[in-house]
Amino acid sequence: MKKMTSLMFAAGLVVVLALLLTPQNAPAAHAAPKAPASTAATMPAPVPAAAPEEHHPIHEALESLRSARAHIHDAHHNFGGHRDEALRRVDEAIRQLEICERYDR
Repeated sequence: MKKMTSLMFAAGLVVVLALLLTPQNAPAAHAAPKAPASTAATMPAPVPAAAPEEHHPIHEALESLRSARAHIHDAHHNFGGHRDEALRRVDEAIRQLEICERYDR
């Protein structure tokens, strides 16, 4: 029961982390300073695209969640009736982190 509680806590924590890292919650990019009026007619210099960041904790969390999901799915008991709900929540956490991964490229 202690392992299941720990797994559920970890899954919940990952979901919260994933929701906090989604684009709608990300800080807005800083606006480029405006050019002086005398150069307003010229084209602004292109801004180089930011290099993708590496978010190792997200990748590690995905691996852990996939491992936990397999363990829960393959277990011979239903964890006191919580197995199906745990699988649903772990699946949702995995889905959210996979979305986060897409923005990591």
